[in-house]
Amino acid sequence: MQTWKKSSIALAALVSASTASVAQERDQIRIVGSSTVYPFASYVTEEFGATTEYPTPTIESTGSGGGIRLFCEGVGAGTPDITNASRRMKVSEFERCQENGVEKITEAMIGSDGIVLAQNGDNDDLTLSREQILLAVAAKVPQDGELVENPYDNWSDIDSDLPDREIEVLGPPTTSGTRDAFEELAMGAVSEEAGYPGEYTDIRSDGAYVDSGENDNLIVQRIQENEAAIGIFGYSFLEENRGKIKAIAVDGVEPTTSNISSEDYPIARSLWFYIKKAHEGTVAPGIDGYVSLFMDDLMIGPKGLLVEEGLIPLDDESRKKWQEHVADRIELKRSDLE
Repeated sequence: MQTWKKSSIALAALVSASTASVAQERDQIRIVGSSTVYPFASYVTEEFGATTEYPTPTIESTGSGGGIRLFCEGVGAGTPDITNASRRMKVSEFERCQENGVEKITEAMIGSDGIVLAQNGDNDDLTLSREQILLAVAAKVPQDGELVENPYDNWSDIDSDLPDREIEVLGPPTTSGTRDAFEELAMGAVSEEAGYPGEYTDIRSDGAYVDSGENDNLIVQRIQENEAAIGIFGYSFLEENRGKIKAIAVDGVEPTTSNISSEDYPIARSLWFYIKKAHEGTVAPGIDGYVSLFMDDLMIGPKGLLVEEGLIPLDDESRKKWQEHVADRIELKRSDLE
């Protein structure tokens, strides 16, 4: 990992708020959550551990849903301090937090990301419409005014212009925010125009869609080994593996930083993390300093170090708004999520 080039004086200013000499229940910050946010948060944890007096935080890739579930279990050293998410917290999750005593939560948006469909780098270029993607992975498809079990085995069964190649899509599990966003943006958003009676997001379970867990690097490895397979993961994993794999254009639009930030790319979403206020200054040392470092322009700004890792930065106005929001620890409300 690249060493953070900024001075120790600048870093000391960022973390000064977290140096209060309060007895802590745990030596390290504990972070869980999204596999998509994981590479960015891991970068910040390593820099934080290397350039401050605090131990490097522990971080687990549990998926957005899994991370929020752990975060909302309660307050105390046995629960995480921060959870990362590649989708916004749901109202039901917020209510569970409140019921379990996690009453003061601050929400942080760090940037944007595209959900990439990619294939083996030796394959010919491929463009898929969202309707074609929906028909490939849906549990049922519309035929003669009814929904029937998905009969499509090859991409050419859906459209004769597509390759005569077995449908094998390696994607995230139900605990993943990437899965939630994929279902919403690549399936539900086009299901009515594809002939469904309403929004449809049920994914087939006959082997054409393979639940590949929370390890996106494993999906990348498998599509490198299998020319038939298509993988679904966040844009940063495409950036890390350019030349080994290639992106599939969606609705004729390539997943590039400019297309994602402008929202021209149709499968793009925001990235988040959530802070448990009750743990700051009591459960683990340095939470405020870690959060300040993550939200600083040095990390998430247009020339920030995380942009080099594949993060799509927010526009200046939005970034400053969220930086102030987090610095002031604005409390998340149920109405914010409705």
